[in-house]
Amino acid sequence: MRNVFLVLALVVSVGCKGGRSEKEIPSATAQGDDHQFVLELNDSADYASELTALQAAEPETFRFNSIEGVVDGIVTGQVAPGERMSDALARLRRDPRVKEVEPVVAVHADFIPNDPQYKMQWGMKQIHMEQAWDTAQGDGVIVAVIDTGIAYEDYGDFKQVSDLKGAKFAPGYNFVSDNKHANDDNGHGTHVAGTIAQVTDNGEGVAGVAFKATLMPLKVLDSWGSGQSPDIADAIHFAADHGAKVINMSLGGGGASKMMADAVAYARKKGVVVVCAAGNGGRGVVEYPARYPGSVAVSAVGPTGELAPYSSYGKELDIAAPGGDKSTGETNGILQQTIDPADPSKSVYAYFQGTSMATPHVAGAAALLFSAGAKTPDEVEKALFAGAQSRGQAWNEKMGHGILNVEASLTALKSKTVQAPRVENSGSGVFRFGLGFILCLVALASLRRAQRGEISFSMLGALALSTGLFCFLPAAPAPAASVSFADGPISLIRFIILALLSLLEIPLPDWGDWFFGPGKASPIFYSAAIPFLLAIVGYKWKTTRQILGGMCFGFASFLLYAAVTEAPGLAWLPFHFMALPWLLSNTVICLFLGRALVRKVEVA
Repeated sequence: MRNVFLVLALVVSVGCKGGRSEKEIPSATAQGDDHQFVLELNDSADYASELTALQAAEPETFRFNSIEGVVDGIVTGQVAPGERMSDALARLRRDPRVKEVEPVVAVHADFIPNDPQYKMQWGMKQIHMEQAWDTAQGDGVIVAVIDTGIAYEDYGDFKQVSDLKGAKFAPGYNFVSDNKHANDDNGHGTHVAGTIAQVTDNGEGVAGVAFKATLMPLKVLDSWGSGQSPDIADAIHFAADHGAKVINMSLGGGGASKMMADAVAYARKKGVVVVCAAGNGGRGVVEYPARYPGSVAVSAVGPTGELAPYSSYGKELDIAAPGGDKSTGETNGILQQTIDPADPSKSVYAYFQGTSMATPHVAGAAALLFSAGAKTPDEVEKALFAGAQSRGQAWNEKMGHGILNVEASLTALKSKTVQAPRVENSGSGVFRFGLGFILCLVALASLRRAQRGEISFSMLGALALSTGLFCFLPAAPAPAASVSFADGPISLIRFIILALLSLLEIPLPDWGDWFFGPGKASPIFYSAAIPFLLAIVGYKWKTTRQILGGMCFGFASFLLYAAVTEAPGLAWLPFHFMALPWLLSNTVICLFLGRALVRKVEVA
C-alpha cells in the first residue's frame, strides 16, 4: 500500500504546474491500514496486567507497541479474522479497560521531489534524504566545489545546464586560466556540483542533497581532468577566505604535499569542513588530499551497500557514501546532469561512478548540518559519524564509521548524542604516551626495591616515538621516490632528513606503511616482534635497555589503544576476529619484555 501511495504522490506532484512554493513547509501524509489498530489503556498502575485481562476477554491479538508500553499503555492489535475494522473498534471502545482506539496511521515524509528522474537516484534513498529534507535543505551555506569547474553561466561557448537554472552561486575563480570564469570543460565538476545542490522539485531532471545551498565554482582541473598542487592549495585558501563552510574535493592522486596539507589545516581552522574522495585504486591506500589530517575521507558503495570494487580504503577513512557500481548495470551509477565533454554548450544526463561521486553526498550532508545549526567542523563531523549506518560494526577501514545516513546525522546533531570522530591527531598520541608512562610506572612498582631502575630521558624519548606523541609536528614534504649520489650530496642529505621527519610524525608501529603501503596494519609491526628482536641485540648495555624498555611500553600502549578502539584491521590475518586477540596478547608480551628491560641489572 505504501509503495502504491508513493507512486501516486509522484504522479500527482509531477502533474502540478509550478510545483511547491519554496516557502512551503513539507508536511506528513497519513494512510490507514485495514487490519491493524492502536489503543490506549485506561490509566493504571499495572498496564501489563490490564493487557493480560484484555487479551483474555477479546478475540483480537494484542501486544505493547514498544518497551514504553508498560509506562504509557499504548498497545497495537490485529483485527480478528473475518471481522470488520469498524465492528472491532466499536466493541473495543465499550471495554472499560480501553481509553481510546483507532486504526494505525502510517506516516512518512511528504517531501518527495517532483523531478522526473529522481526515482533513478537510488543513492538519495540509501542515505535517507526524503526524511532529512523535512529538517534541512542547506539554506545559507556555501559549498566550494574544487574541480573542473561548473556549467553555471552562459559565457562565450559555455552554457549553464538547464537543471542548475535557479541555483545559487557565489563568485568563484578559474585557477587554470587565471580568470573569474570557472566554467566546466570536462563534465566532472558539474556532475559533482549537481549531487550537492542540483535544483530540486522543479519538475525537471534530478535532485540534489542540499538544494538550497550556494555553490562556489573553483576550477583547478583542466579539460583532461588534471591539475597542480599550487592551484588546489590556492583554491582551498580562496574558499576559506570567501565564506565557504564546506569544501568538496573529488580529486586525488600523487604524493604528499606540505603546501596542500597546510591549506587543509588552514581551512579547518577557519571553520570549514573539507570533504575528499578516498581514491579509485581499489586497495588499502587512501589517496591525498583525503589522507591529510583535518579532511573527511570518503569511500564509495554501490546500491547494495557493499564497498565498490574500485574504491580505495584504509586507516584514514572516515565514512562511506553512494558512489555507484556500474559493473552490475549502467543504472547502478550515480545519475546527474552535466555537460557533453565534446560540446560544453550541450547538457546530458549521465551515470558516473567513483569516490568522486560519493564525496558530494557527504559534502551536501555537511551543508545540511550547518544549516540545521552546527557551528564547527567538529560538530558536523561528529554528527556525520554518529549517524552513519555501521551495520552493528565499529569503525573499519573499508566503511569508516559506516554508510552516510543524513536523517540520523541530523537527529544526532539535534540531540547532541554524537561520538568523537576517529582521527589520528596529537590528542591520541598524547593519550597513548600517557598510558605508556603509566604502564612503565606500574612495571617498575611491581619490581622489588633493589631491582627498580629509573625513568630516563632516553626511555621517555623512545616511549614518545613509539606512541606517536610527535604527530603534532607539521607534515614534512614528501621525499623523492628515490635518490642517489649522482643527484649530489645535498639532494641525498635532504632525502635522508625528509625521510626521518616523515617517520618521526607517525607512531613506530605504523612505520610498516613505508614497507607495505599506507592503510595496511602489518602483524609484524603491530606486535612484540620488533621490540623482542631489538632486545636480543641491545640487552647487554644499560643505556640501550632504557631505550628498549621505553619502546616496549610504547608498543604496549599503542597495541592496547588499537585493540580498544578497534583501529585498523590487520593485513594477512585469515579472519578479522583474530585481530583483537593478536593485539591483546602482544600487548602482554610487550609489558613483560619492558619490565625485564627496565630492571636495575649491573653488567660487568
